[in-house]
Amino acid sequence: MRAWQLAAPGPADGRGPLVEAVRPPLEPGLGEVLLQVGVCAVCRTDLQLAEGDLDAHRLPIVPGHQAVGRIGAVGAGVDGWAVGDRAGATWLAGADGTCRYCRAGQENLCPQATFHGWDRDGGYAEAMLIRADVAVPIPEAFDDLHAAPLLCGGVIGYRALRLAGVEGGRRLGLYGFGASARLAIQVALAWGCEVAVVSRSPVDLERAEAMGAAWVGRSGERPPWPLDAAVTFAPVGSVVLDALGALAPGGTVVVNAIHLDGIPAFDYGLLWEERVLRSVANVTRRDAREFLALAASRGFVTEPEPLPLAEANEALRRLRAGEVAGAAVLVI
Repeated sequence: MRAWQLAAPGPADGRGPLVEAVRPPLEPGLGEVLLQVGVCAVCRTDLQLAEGDLDAHRLPIVPGHQAVGRIGAVGAGVDGWAVGDRAGATWLAGADGTCRYCRAGQENLCPQATFHGWDRDGGYAEAMLIRADVAVPIPEAFDDLHAAPLLCGGVIGYRALRLAGVEGGRRLGLYGFGASARLAIQVALAWGCEVAVVSRSPVDLERAEAMGAAWVGRSGERPPWPLDAAVTFAPVGSVVLDALGALAPGGTVVVNAIHLDGIPAFDYGLLWEERVLRSVANVTRRDAREFLALAASRGFVTEPEPLPLAEANEALRRLRAGEVAGAAVLVI
């Protein structure tokens, strides 16, 4: 089995941090399925792990947590999956199911939670093993190439909007307009929100306007009306302060980042009047099911840029350089 794995973190330029490996064939264990990977979308979290911004949980590790393919084998004790079924993997690879977080529907916060491409080998490979209870059915409305980018950026953006209390008629700000934000705006517009987008990229602002944003502005500019909620996608702490400064009393800013360069000290006035600042961490199975159903029913659009698996390092380099207009997707 061919795979591209991370043995040691390194810069995503030059030859890149990933190396090709030939691994023994996989066999699913108790409660597992074998996914014959067709495609795997590339996420900024993959880049942060590969370059060492996030500490490795184990090495070597095969990155990738947005994989789509067909079930090639089913382990003992598995119900609901059969060979040939179409399935996908998200960031969540498992949770203990018994802790107080799992019992409260917050398996994303489980102390024993594991994650594809961080704790368990992911989808930069011809095959991967997935716990059957976290494998995701893929709606027929999407082919593999267009489904893969939904499985992280889409699901985590959906969760961020839920945590922000976004409802129809609310005014929402999106700070940064990469792949995740371009899916989040489709959710917000489907819910009847008025959306403002702030980005340093003129190209992204043009895209946001074309997708239905009511107002767009360059970094540092403030929307013309107070925001009921905002989600920051850029891994830059100063953007969080921009979002807080645009927030109406009682509003919420959700930081959608697993890694941030730090939040500068700020005046308490930005938080006064019951404004809320919170993070979003990981995803749940409920998030994935609800988001994929919504995406299929509303015909959400993704913008995959296919590359062969052998160009996994090139995909990371292009992502780091800001050269990916949509979502890079490795085709196995």
